[in-house]
Amino acid sequence: MSAAVAEPVPFEAQGAAGALRGEAVGEGPVIVTLHGLTATRRYVLHGSRHLQRRGFRVVSYDARGHGESDPAPPDAGYDYGELAADLGAVLDAVAPGRRVVLACHSMGSHTAVRFALEHPDRLAGLVLGGPANMGEPPTAEQLAYWDRLADGLERGGVDGFVRAYDVDLDPDWREVILRLARERLELHRHPDAIVRALREVPRSLPFEGIEQLERIDVPALVVGSHDEADPGHPYAVARAWAERIPRARFAIEDPGSSPLTWSGGRLSREIEGFCGEPDVAARLAS
Repeated sequence: MSAAVAEPVPFEAQGAAGALRGEAVGEGPVIVTLHGLTATRRYVLHGSRHLQRRGFRVVSYDARGHGESDPAPPDAGYDYGELAADLGAVLDAVAPGRRVVLACHSMGSHTAVRFALEHPDRLAGLVLGGPANMGEPPTAEQLAYWDRLADGLERGGVDGFVRAYDVDLDPDWREVILRLARERLELHRHPDAIVRALREVPRSLPFEGIEQLERIDVPALVVGSHDEADPGHPYAVARAWAERIPRARFAIEDPGSSPLTWSGGRLSREIEGFCGEPDVAARLAS
């Protein structure tokens, strides 16, 4: 491709709970991004255009209730089965009959694994950034954390969420963490849906038991981070995922650097390298 990159083209896919809105840019093998809880589609590649410049079509969308996508109605919710079904609807809309690479963070990684366990034939590979779930029920302490964030957002809006989030953060990373939290919370059309997602997503399991990851028959790149900057996505969980997924390798930033998942340019280069691996490239071409 030339250095010039076309502007993203909006799209809308119809999921079971309503419209899922996103954008696609570039031509070539398809990479679909999945963001984390309380984030939007901007917060996987963080504006990097490296992949489309390197000949990929990059598709990003807002999960249900997030960003511009519709919230779940009262008779639906935010569990991983529903999120994985939404992913299937997006793939039907933007890449029918094609295998894709999923590039994900946190909730997005959990959703992708749920989907991969059910539909490995639809995938060429998985880039799993910031996993935080070991397939075990959450502890009371973990649920109290998420409920505190939900209460903060419900009662005090973005400022209330940030105050609830600003607990025990590493001083070296506090300023950037709070800035990113505020930026992403201000992008949601339906704040009430984020409150609900904060309470429901952590109570859902993407799989039951870490041994389930051994069933994933798709090449994978697990992207971890050191706990000083990003303790919410523990190093130990990412390492366990990489060890359990049969066709996985592990990547992490150098000590003292910001996490790979915070840098769209560095992460995009990791994704490009992964897509060039023979097994992934062959699946993308088939």
